[in-house]
Amino acid sequence: MAKPRKPKGSKPKLRDGVMKRGNTWSYVVRVTDPETGLSKPKWVGGFPTEDDAKAARDEARVKARCGEYIDRNAITVGEYLDQWIETHAVEIRPRTLASYRTMIRLYIKPHLGGTRLQAVRPARITKLYRDLLTHGGEGGKPLGIATVSRTHAILRKAFQDAVLVDEVIPSNPVERAKRPKAVLGEPGEVWTTAQLRTFLAAIRRHRLFAFYHLAAYTGARRGELLNLRWSNIDLDAKQITISGSTGVIAGERIEGTTKSGRSRVISIDDETAGVLREHRKAQAADKLLVGDKWRGDADGYVFATGWGAPIHPDSVGWLMTKTIRAYNGPQDGPPPAEPLPHARVHDLRHIHATTLLLAGVPVHVVAARLGH
Repeated sequence: MAKPRKPKGSKPKLRDGVMKRGNTWSYVVRVTDPETGLSKPKWVGGFPTEDDAKAARDEARVKARCGEYIDRNAITVGEYLDQWIETHAVEIRPRTLASYRTMIRLYIKPHLGGTRLQAVRPARITKLYRDLLTHGGEGGKPLGIATVSRTHAILRKAFQDAVLVDEVIPSNPVERAKRPKAVLGEPGEVWTTAQLRTFLAAIRRHRLFAFYHLAAYTGARRGELLNLRWSNIDLDAKQITISGSTGVIAGERIEGTTKSGRSRVISIDDETAGVLREHRKAQAADKLLVGDKWRGDADGYVFATGWGAPIHPDSVGWLMTKTIRAYNGPQDGPPPAEPLPHARVHDLRHIHATTLLLAGVPVHVVAARLGH
């Protein structure tokens, strides 16, 4: 027998919170607004069958009773990250912010940018890490574990804010993803004190000798030292105050706070104080020689160019590499019996920390001196 036709103009009926609309099914659930305390209906549609709509309805009802209901949101991962990075720009250091933008553009958006934020699952994040490790770099080259770990850190923070601050997802899938583990190898080689003395002797006649001496004898970061002004140094009290830092973003030198956001006072020994006194005399001589062309101000930078201008942070790294190469391969005379291993400016900080710890200085004292 043929089914009786529904009269024209009849409306679909709502059955226990579920109703067919056109070719799909929808459900409605009442949700309490946390700001007003009022209960309002929330409609969610697009389900292919009645059973699918009922299952989603039941899940929504449980979450609504627990105060965990979250509206459907079509925002994609790429759109959310764009909003997130702009919102947090004021609380992230400029250099870190630039790094976040680059990581998001190169390693996250190409893989997850078009995916709906609420559709991301832990397995999808795990796949992202695998893809980055195998062919995520330029030209399909593998990415290093350190880069993938930084990508993980950005995603974890962004998705956590999506849960706690913006409340667009119920939980953080990044926390449950399988993060790639680094393979631990032997510790990197750090110069001995004898090798440090060899390097300092090799660079002794350069106008920036005091920079490397101070880096090795204070453990301060490269950017912290290049941000120093003479008002930060008290040679009579034999101490320096670290209050800011200098970095490079898009090839430009910028200044900001220290990595921890706090200033600290570091004591220096008599020899280091003497090195700084000699450096100040040499800088005063440069100022007299240049005359009106001097670019420094009254409270000038401790480490500046021959014209008093601030130094580009990359310059001290290039000079260190150049000095080591020149020592290992002299143009006149035989090479040294014990060449200097390659080292970075940051390694001078490691040498300082290692020397203090081997001398029995408590870990918390060393950490405070380093600004940790």
